[in-house]
Amino acid sequence: MRRLTVASAQTGPVFDENPEAALPAALGMIADAAKRNVDIVCFSEVFLTPFFPNRLVEEFDGFFTPLDGPVVARAAEAARDHGIAVILPVGEKAAAGYFNSAVVIDKNGRRAGVYRKTHIPAYFPTQAAGGTGSYEKFYFAPGNSLSLFELEGVRFGIQICNDRLYPEPSRVLALGGAEIIFMPICYSTYDRSDYRANLWEIPLRARAFENGVFVVAANRVGQEGPRHHLGRSMVVAPNGEIMTEAGTDKPELLVATIDLDAVTAARKKFPWWRDRRPDLYQPITAPYPA
Repeated sequence: MRRLTVASAQTGPVFDENPEAALPAALGMIADAAKRNVDIVCFSEVFLTPFFPNRLVEEFDGFFTPLDGPVVARAAEAARDHGIAVILPVGEKAAAGYFNSAVVIDKNGRRAGVYRKTHIPAYFPTQAAGGTGSYEKFYFAPGNSLSLFELEGVRFGIQICNDRLYPEPSRVLALGGAEIIFMPICYSTYDRSDYRANLWEIPLRARAFENGVFVVAANRVGQEGPRHHLGRSMVVAPNGEIMTEAGTDKPELLVATIDLDAVTAARKKFPWWRDRRPDLYQPITAPYPA
C-alpha cells in the first residue's frame, strides 16, 4: 500500500479585509494537521479574506498579496517548522496582474510552485436574499497552465472552485499522471439553498470517478454578510465514493488517510485511458463551435 494522509482545512467566515488578520487561525490548523500526522493540508479558495468578488470594489489591492510577501513567508515557516506540505490559496498580486492562486509549499518550507485559476466566472446577482452574484472577472486574470506538482511521493493537480465544473482540465491532469486533485473552493448557497446544497457533491464525485483520482475539496463554512458558505468539505475516492465529509456549521480540519494504489485499481475497473477516443474530440479544443 502507498498511504498518504491528507487534510481539508474548512475555514470560517472572514470579516477583516487584511489577509494577515486571518493567518494565525490558519497557522493553528497547520499545527493541528501536523499533530495528526497529515502529509499535505489544503485550504479553501482565497480563505484569508472575505469573498470580496461578490461585490464591486475599485480599490482592491488590499485583498491581494505578493508571493514573496509576509503571508506566504509565515505559512512557509509553519510548513517547515511542522514538517508538513501546505496548499495555500491566496489573491496573488504579481507583475503580470492579479490572480486567484494556490501556492504549493513543501514540508521544508520551500515554494514548489503556484497554480492560477484558469476558469474565471461572472454571475449576475438577483434581488433575493443571498443572491449576490460574483464579479471575479473584474479582479482576476486567468492562469494559463494546468500545473502538476509532485510532493510526498504523489503527483497531483489543483482546480480552484469554478475550475471543477469543467471536465476537460481534470482529464488533462489525470493524463499527466495526477493521482489527487486538490480543490480549494468558496461555495455559497446564494439564493437557492436546497438546490445548491444538492448540487454541491456532483462535480466533485464526477471528477473523481471519471478520472480515477482522489478529490480533496476544501470549502469555506458559515454566514459571511449576505453570503452563506455551505461547508461540507470532503475527500472523494477514485471510484466516486465519499470517504469523509465535514459539517455545515463550523470550521473543521477534515483528515483522511488514503491508499494511492486505489487509483490504479479504479482505472483498471473503468479503463478510460484504454477506451477513450481523442480522434473524435477535436471540437472540444476549438474556441467556438463552427
